[in-house]
Amino acid sequence: MDRITNPFSPGAGAPPPELAGRDAILEQAQVLFGRIKARRPEKSLLMTGLRGVGKTVLLNEMERMATKEGYRTISIEAHENKSLALLLIPQLRRLLFELDRMAGAGNKVRRGLAVLKSFIRGIRISVEGYEIGLDIDPEQGAADSGDLEIDMPNLFLAVAEAADERQTPVAILIDEIQYLRPPELSALIMAMHKMQQQQLPLVLVGAGLPILPGLAGESKSYAERLFSFPDIGPLSETESILAVKEPIETAGEIIDDSALQEIFRLTKGYPYFLQEWGYQAWNQAEQSPITAAIVRETTNLVERRLDENFFRVRFNRLTPREKTYLRAMAELGAGPCRTADIADTLGMKMNSVGPVRSSLIKKGMIYSPSHGDMAFTVPLFNEFMKRAIPEFPPIH
Repeated sequence: MDRITNPFSPGAGAPPPELAGRDAILEQAQVLFGRIKARRPEKSLLMTGLRGVGKTVLLNEMERMATKEGYRTISIEAHENKSLALLLIPQLRRLLFELDRMAGAGNKVRRGLAVLKSFIRGIRISVEGYEIGLDIDPEQGAADSGDLEIDMPNLFLAVAEAADERQTPVAILIDEIQYLRPPELSALIMAMHKMQQQQLPLVLVGAGLPILPGLAGESKSYAERLFSFPDIGPLSETESILAVKEPIETAGEIIDDSALQEIFRLTKGYPYFLQEWGYQAWNQAEQSPITAAIVRETTNLVERRLDENFFRVRFNRLTPREKTYLRAMAELGAGPCRTADIADTLGMKMNSVGPVRSSLIKKGMIYSPSHGDMAFTVPLFNEFMKRAIPEFPPIH
């Protein structure tokens, strides 16, 4: 079979050939964009889910939807080692200049630029090009206190008023939002609270790990009234089969039902893994139909590719103690496990493993689906840990 016409595209955020099983969340986003554009209140979206469920793909699709609806968009990815302000400033600067070039009377856009310049000075960020690029006097006393929880809402207010003057809604899309520091998340929530109170045309769509609702709730108790937190999970068997079968048939080839069922069994319905198995099964097949035997022959190759790329990049960031903790979780199985059982498996007291657990949560490797339980944020990571560290307890 021709590898050049292979329809599958495993990769971070790469759009799948068939976006199966996501109609409900996309419709929710469509309603959100429509209502905000019509100046009607609606909760912003913060999607949550494990790695590999397609959150980034959905964010990209939602950005296309917003653009089609006439929105100006800002798209950023939160980073452990870069502040939210540094990520937002160049994007807001671009947005305000775009608004300034549009036809329409008024001076709200110039005020937005002045407030942005004040914001830059207030948080004491000195980045080459921003000061030079904003050839305008700052507005003293606006977003320049140095307190992010005060300044960010005022900055968003100025930007949203400028967009409102130009009758142009704005969508801010943030991936990996769980990496925001607590003051940044709090400031962002407060800014969106201001948008809802003023019914201004600025909406937030974000994506993050399952810890996100808890982080938002701890930051501001009213977060649940500002945001919807749809859970993006694995696809059902029917949806998984559609995601693999439809692209193959569209490309003029065939896959057996038994092969589709085998791919679902191996992938558990996680979209990234569906793409990987579909991609490799296509490449391994000499001709149609793709059979279950070909899928099984492909499994070792897929596991090596996942180990070297998807899993290993996360594994290599871990300390020896963190690796041992995760290996103990893998020893207990794939599903959520009790923190007490993990400590027992490690032969340690609960309070002794607390710092390691906290570090792994901060790195986005594990989360607590319920009180006293821990689970991997990366699907099938328990199987990888057993391949990476075959013997338990590991010998150092």
